[in-house]
Amino acid sequence: MLVLLLLLLLLLLLLLLLLLLLQLLLLLLQLLLLLLLLLPLLLLLLLFLLQLLLLLQQLQLLLLLVVLQLLLHCYCYYYYS
Repeated sequence: MLVLLLLLLLLLLLLLLLLLLLQLLLLLLQLLLLLLLLLPLLLLLLLFLLQLLLLLQQLQLLLLLVVLQLLLHCYCYYYYS
């Protein structure tokens, strides 16, 4: 009788271990799905940052163009006056 109870206890313990492993597997799958969902958002953020960088470079070039035009006008003004 004691052996039967010990075997039953061992079986329940193994079942509990199996359930814990399944729960861990489900948790890992949920984490993987979350990462797969976040990946497009991260890519969109990266694209947005790249567009922002390009915009800043264009503004920098525009500012440089304005400064060069002003220098040219100042040079012409002082040269011809």
